[in-house]
Amino acid sequence: MINFIKDATLQKSTFPFGVVEVSFPAEENWDKAAFRALAEQEIARLKAEYPQDSYDRKAVWGENRYYRFFRKFKKTYPVMLQFESVVLKDRPFPDSNPLSEIAFLMEITTFVLSGTHDADCISGDAVLYIADRKEDFEGMRETLHTYPNDFCARDRDGIIFSLIAGTDKRTCAKSVSRNVLYPIFCTPDMPQQEIEDAISTLCRYVKVLCPKAEIHSRII
Repeated sequence: MINFIKDATLQKSTFPFGVVEVSFPAEENWDKAAFRALAEQEIARLKAEYPQDSYDRKAVWGENRYYRFFRKFKKTYPVMLQFESVVLKDRPFPDSNPLSEIAFLMEITTFVLSGTHDADCISGDAVLYIADRKEDFEGMRETLHTYPNDFCARDRDGIIFSLIAGTDKRTCAKSVSRNVLYPIFCTPDMPQQEIEDAISTLCRYVKVLCPKAEIHSRII
């Protein structure tokens, strides 16, 4: 298991950071059809709960902690856009890497922000910290950077994620990854129960895709 350490910038904070680490067996043990069926059921439920003709973005998202946190950085909360794309605009649910699609499905059903990393690519301890400046790192598609007051993590080889900017390229999970880290992000003073509920949902999705997967979760 990856050892997470909070540095001095987080010693007095109330960030309840969630961690889910999953060891997946070989792909022939996965039930992709069951996971796709689950995703379709969850999306149908969301469409019934949030009808397109009466959807009010402000009413749904205005008090969302992540939405408000991202606005402080003049950013749009990406989970809101994912939700609207799939649930309201009928765009296809991703169908390329079930390991990352687990996190995507959890995000749009709980509105909680997550990520997907290859745990085997993380070097040594992972240090959690609040950034005090912009620091560049290589993202999955382009060069990204942290932001002052951004919640971040680094290992001995560099930054692995920024809450605002996203996941780095070096440690992001690929379809061939088998030991996967799902960080469950928080915002300042977020109730721990929300993180626990998101962890429970993600673990349930993992077990649908792969009942034989080994799961370890905790809150740091």
